[in-house]
Amino acid sequence: MLDSGGHAIDRAGAGVNASTRAARRTAANRAGLVGFALTAILGILWAFASPILSAPDENAHAMKAIAQAHGQLVGEEVEGVMHLVVRLPDEFRYDPALLCYAGDENRSADCGAELGGERGQDWFNTWTGAYNPVYYALVGWPSLLLGGDAGLIAMRVVSALIGALFVGAAFQSALASPRQRWMPLVLAFAALPLCVYLMGSVNPNGFEIAASVALWMALLRLLEAHDDDGSDVVFSTTWLWVVTTAAAAALVTARALGPLWLVVIVALAALTVGWRPVRRLFTTARSYIWIAVIAVFGLFSLGWTLLGGSLSSQANEGDAPLVGAGFLEGAVYMLRLTDELLQQSIGEFGWLDAVLPGWSLWAVAAVVAAIVFLAVGSADRRAAVVIAVAVAACVLVPVLVQSRSVAQTGIIWQGRYGLFLYLGALILVGWLLSSPYAERVAWMSVRYTWLGAVMLSAFGAYAFLFVMYRYVVGLDDRITEMVLAPEWQPPGGWMLLVGLYSLASAAFAVFVGRLGAIAARPADASA
Repeated sequence: MLDSGGHAIDRAGAGVNASTRAARRTAANRAGLVGFALTAILGILWAFASPILSAPDENAHAMKAIAQAHGQLVGEEVEGVMHLVVRLPDEFRYDPALLCYAGDENRSADCGAELGGERGQDWFNTWTGAYNPVYYALVGWPSLLLGGDAGLIAMRVVSALIGALFVGAAFQSALASPRQRWMPLVLAFAALPLCVYLMGSVNPNGFEIAASVALWMALLRLLEAHDDDGSDVVFSTTWLWVVTTAAAAALVTARALGPLWLVVIVALAALTVGWRPVRRLFTTARSYIWIAVIAVFGLFSLGWTLLGGSLSSQANEGDAPLVGAGFLEGAVYMLRLTDELLQQSIGEFGWLDAVLPGWSLWAVAAVVAAIVFLAVGSADRRAAVVIAVAVAACVLVPVLVQSRSVAQTGIIWQGRYGLFLYLGALILVGWLLSSPYAERVAWMSVRYTWLGAVMLSAFGAYAFLFVMYRYVVGLDDRITEMVLAPEWQPPGGWMLLVGLYSLASAAFAVFVGRLGAIAARPADASA
């Protein structure tokens, strides 16, 4: 992650000398590189460990990406078939038996067929056939080089690398300012197992999550650079605009609701930093070049959704709960689901058939609670309002969005759809905790960062082992059967992958802990 304009600071340096700024810039670039590498390793390990097409909706997304890479941009309508049909090359023939274990947590993945096998069909009716083509173009091209299971794993690896680039950019931006003390800890949540699992699958949800994390972080730094003390941001506004624009373009094209998510992120970030830097950004002429680029991607996404037929069609009564219901009924239903959605966003893998035990989620909940408790306890009035609004948004945005479409789609919202918002709220809280008003709790940042990083990484290693347990033998067998009589094995064997993931998780904890120590140093200290 090299700064494309690092030596051409847009605002005259002030507050720290040139050598200190250079050292801090180097530390930020190093954080970006290491953050990218470790996140990529975690995502790639999930790419190899997950049975073929076992990630949520991966069959629909993967077949769409493969067909698009082979020249079919949008699926075709076939009489008597509910969804658009895409044509598949022989090496990716689809057999429904691939997902024989989906929905049954007690059945191992051993019953699954082979992608591209002789019994497969050369077509697939995918509900994503008319989705925005950007993500599928980015991840579908390996199917031109490799076929079958190997081709799908290669697509997953590419998806993991793209997601890791955005997470690395977020870590780079996190250390771009003296206002950084708590940022390593809140960014550690971007490597939660479900996040890197989705990045390491063929599903635009992981792409969306990674892009949103980079956007939240880079946008805060960009607005900060337009404030009175913005000269302490060590990267040029040009570079911050590059990251912000790339992340925004990825977010708005990832899924149909991307443009709305962009509006939500910009509004909450603006509320967090205050009116003055927002006004300065919008009264700077150069800003409109970048805003125009983002607008082009946003308009393309809106146009594709509205004109390309990728809006959800009318669901049948038995397809989902509350099909045909009204807004109020949908809102009440969604509010009652809030705790379940939060649990889904942490601990439900596969086709909602690899659900972590409730007790294991307390490790994540404890770290979140500690961060929010410290932020609220040390907040001034304005910061308290921002935290309250961010928390309210985490609850109400999913409620409002799903209730608006409940008559057409029924209740189809899953917890993973809100991860862009949950992670963003934590980033906002970390940014507020890193401000001067919270100096009274600053002495705790290093210890909390180390403790939080260790707890999150231990949870990640456990989640990986648990999901392997579910697929290797099924949850009705004793876990010892994984060793004594494994029924299914991922490439390389589950033991090797679990060992590597545990090591990578430990390395990530050390990375975040050391980054927390660097972030706690005074602004005028060399990094």
